[in-house]
Amino acid sequence: MYSSDKFKSISPSPTLTIDTKFKQMKADGMDVVGFGCGEPDFDTPQHIKDAAILAINQGFTKYTPASGTLALKQAVVRKLKRDNGLDYTTDQIIISNGAKHSLMNAFGAILNPGDEVIIPAPFWVSYPEMVKLNDGVPVILQTKEENNFKFTARDLISAITPNTRAFVLNSPSNPTGMVYTVEELREIARIAVEYNLYIISDEIYEHLIYGSTKHVSIASFGEAVKNLTIIINGVSKTYAMTGWRIGYLAAPAPLAKMMASVQSHATSNPNSIAQVAAAVALDGPMEDLVKMRNAFKERRDYMVERINSIEGVSCVEPSGAFYVMMNIEKLIGKEMYGVKINDADDFAKVFLDEKLVAVVPGTGFGAPYHVRWSYATSMENIVEGLSRLEDFLK
Repeated sequence: MYSSDKFKSISPSPTLTIDTKFKQMKADGMDVVGFGCGEPDFDTPQHIKDAAILAINQGFTKYTPASGTLALKQAVVRKLKRDNGLDYTTDQIIISNGAKHSLMNAFGAILNPGDEVIIPAPFWVSYPEMVKLNDGVPVILQTKEENNFKFTARDLISAITPNTRAFVLNSPSNPTGMVYTVEELREIARIAVEYNLYIISDEIYEHLIYGSTKHVSIASFGEAVKNLTIIINGVSKTYAMTGWRIGYLAAPAPLAKMMASVQSHATSNPNSIAQVAAAVALDGPMEDLVKMRNAFKERRDYMVERINSIEGVSCVEPSGAFYVMMNIEKLIGKEMYGVKINDADDFAKVFLDEKLVAVVPGTGFGAPYHVRWSYATSMENIVEGLSRLEDFLK
């Protein structure tokens, strides 16, 4: 059978693979605890659901413009001005089927065969695969845990070649939860302008930050860097709307026009009803977000303290998102339950088989000696999962 070499080179998402296995085990009646999938365990706020129901009842169930409704684009423009101090027009906004789709559009718009994209590791698992799907070459830039998994301007310069077209900036980060400071961002922006590099700025977790740390969009450091930045965002994490599949991007108008053309052929348009709900979410109250963020902070604090109290593993405290990267380097090379632990894949498999706890191995994130725990689950599950971890390591 003849098939695409490009498609054959793409690996499945390990986070979704783990989540699928977890759900199947749960459906089979097994007492499994899952920490895999990155979605809030809270319900979508009622006023957003009510807006969708009203849209259905009013018959808003037809095609919309391919790049999104004017009403939702206007809501995105207002959000970018209100939250990020950025001025955009609606012709610079593309509404897509989730932030993943926005990322695919962005890479497709800037890459030609052989163009390189610098991706700091640990990275969200889909970045390298998306680059490859758009004929680019992912270049992995390793970061250090002692630097909170963040790259510096000097690190970035070291990875630039004549073929470098762009780099990915994910702050707050999935999977590390780390947030770049204003000073760090300013230096990174300077390098982008100096080397004329596009910045794919994934800001999907911007409202899930804890303590005094603040989110700052790199596009806010002047017109020169703004003209090189494609902002990726959406409603999935902030408003507990993962299944609604609405993402958006803000980009220079010529790039946005190209992406709108491609999207018109790829998907027709994002879901009409979800677009109405997303506009209400962006313009609406934030009380539900505050409650969700407070709950995440409590869970994070417990998880970090508990992991660091267990011999053999450790972690650094994340500043945002809802993940903890647990370091298992001390376990590498040891035998556990008859299996030699060579990397996070081995650890995660044995942990799931022996203690029925599903965590995501860091291998797919470019961090083979770490595993990712999501605290977007109940405190009851977190306590149980970490108790099983402690028992597992004993």
